This record gives sequence, C-alpha cells and structure tokens, in this order.
Amino acid sequence: MTALTIYFLTSGVTAPLVGRLVDRLGARRIMVPGALVAGIGILLLTFTQELWHFYGSYLITGLGMAATGMVPTTAVVSNWFDKRRGTAIGIMSAGMGAGGLVLAPLIGGYLIPSFGWRNTYLVTAALVWALIPLILLVIKTRPADLGLHPDGVADAEAVSEASVSETAPRGVTVRLAVATTAFWLTALSFLAQGFSEVGILQNQVPFLEDAGFPMVMAAGVLGGVGLWSTIGKFGFGWLCDRIQAKYACAIGLGLQLVGTIILTNVGATSSTTILWTYAVVMGLGVGSWLPAMSMLVSTNFGLSSYGAIFGMIGFCESLGAAAGPLTAGYIYDAMGTYHWAFIAWISGYTISTLSVLMVRRPSAIPDMPQQ
Repeated sequence: MTALTIYFLTSGVTAPLVGRLVDRLGARRIMVPGALVAGIGILLLTFTQELWHFYGSYLITGLGMAATGMVPTTAVVSNWFDKRRGTAIGIMSAGMGAGGLVLAPLIGGYLIPSFGWRNTYLVTAALVWALIPLILLVIKTRPADLGLHPDGVADAEAVSEASVSETAPRGVTVRLAVATTAFWLTALSFLAQGFSEVGILQNQVPFLEDAGFPMVMAAGVLGGVGLWSTIGKFGFGWLCDRIQAKYACAIGLGLQLVGTIILTNVGATSSTTILWTYAVVMGLGVGSWLPAMSMLVSTNFGLSSYGAIFGMIGFCESLGAAAGPLTAGYIYDAMGTYHWAFIAWISGYTISTLSVLMVRRPSAIPDMPQQ
C-alpha cells in the first residue's frame, strides 16, 4: 500500500512539470526519456534487497510513468481532434485500460508462476522500453508538425485564413487559469474523486474477503470493475461530445456513488448477482474520470497551456488517490471495520459531484466555442 502511495504521489507531483514541458517541447521529447526512466525503475525492482530499495524503485517508476502517461497522451489527442475530441480521448483511454486487462493476468497468472517475480520484472521493463521506438515513430504532438490541421484536414492552402485561426491553439495561460473559480472547483472535484475511487478499488478485495467471500471471487469482481471501466472510458468519451463534460463527469461520479452504496450493503449472505451488479455500475463510473477530466480542461481553458493545466489537475487527483487507500487502512486498523471508510468515500463522491456541477467556463477566453 505504501509503495502505491509513493507511486501516486511521485507521478502526481511530477505531472505539472511534465505538462509544462509537453507544452513547450512536445510530447515525444518527454515520452522517450519517460519510458526509459520507467523501465529503469521496474528493472531495479529485480535487485530489491531492502524495503527502501522497493520504495525507491516505485518512486523512479512513478517519475517515468508520469512522463509517458495521461498528461502527454491526452495532450496529443486533444491537439489532433476537435469535433470528436471526446470520442478520441475515450478510445485512447479504453486502449490503456485494455492493456491493463491483458497484462495483469499475463503477469500474475503466467509470468510470475513460470519464471519468478525477478525475471517477470525484467520482462516488464523490456516491454516498457519497447515503447520507445513506437513513440519515435508514431507520436506527433500537433498536426502542424506534419503540415496538417485537426480532424484530418490535410491541405493547408485549401483552408481559409479564418479556419486556420480557428485551429490555432487558444486558451488561457496557467497564471490566468489558477486565478479562476473553474480551476479550483475542477481540482477539488478530482481530488475528492481520486480519494474515493482509489480508496475503494484498493480495499474492495479485503472488504469482500472480510465479508466471507473467497479470494478468487473478490479478485474476479475487481477484474469485472476493470473490464467495465474500459467500456466506460469509451462510452463517456463519446458522451462528452454530446453533452457538457461536467455533466458527463457528474453522471460518472453518480454511478460510482451508487456502486459504493451497493458495496456497502454487501454481506456474507449477499448473492453473487449483487457483486456483479456492483462491478458493472462501479466499472462504468470509474471509466468516466479520464475522458471527463481531459475534456473539462480543454473546453474550459483551451489548448495553449493544456499540458500544464491538466498536469496540475492530475496532481490534485493523485493526492486524493494517494490518501484514499492509506486513510481507509488507518480507519480499518483503528476500528476493525470499513464502515467509516465507506462514509468517507461517499462523502468524497458527494463533494466531487457538487464541485464539478458548479464549474463555469471562464470568461477570460470568450473566443472559444461553447461545447
């Protein structure tokens, strides 16, 4: 649990700097060294002898993953798509989720039992480093890097000056963004969401085991949440193209709140139908956060400083994600029950939902089209 907290804190603290560098230098120049560092962090786990080695390796991995994860990838997709940006973000997010669904059982179910955990870390590091040539080949931060425009317009001469001006990056600076109520409401919303979401996901298996369910069933429910969250990422990306991102986000948070309430009422006599209902509802809700967060930033603050602003919101989300599991662990150790942890998670979702519904697009960028 502590190692995951270190990972979340490290990636969160690094996210604003990564975003600023992406805005200035482009995603590819940041993602390549990020993949290199992440691979080194995973490789160092192979040589772990002391507890501090383990924690240090997670810290290095968090640094690297921050530079290859959601900040640069959402920045690239947001620059390349305008009309269907939400759907594109959703597809990208679903791809990330599907990768986790494939790798988790592969690593836990095959590689570790067959080759041991040290060799498995070697393989995992190699897989991360294999991304480097793909990044060099595929990643272009902006369509202008290839003489193109968003949404696939290829011939610059065929586009009017008005259209060109519309596709140029617009938005507020970081300084202006942090001076707005919209920024702080968004930050508060995702801090509270990260606290509740990661707190539940990291504790649902021990909670279900305490309730009397076998480990296999509890782990299966966790896998179900992951599967439905992948579907939810695509669905909520699509939804963000059709309604305001804050409303899509609120719907996702509502699903997570309902899922939390369902799980709260699970006991030893509960049927497996209740567990799978929880997995579907919670999973769909969990899938909402990345598409909604990306679209909230791009539609409210523009793209000119997207990376830095998104990174700062991501930092707040990571703070919540780091605190959620630790808080639940302390509550359980002190009281011997998850009851008050559930109260905290439900309160977090309530705060998050109310905060995001209060977000209004800053008037500092009146030239940006309404969503």
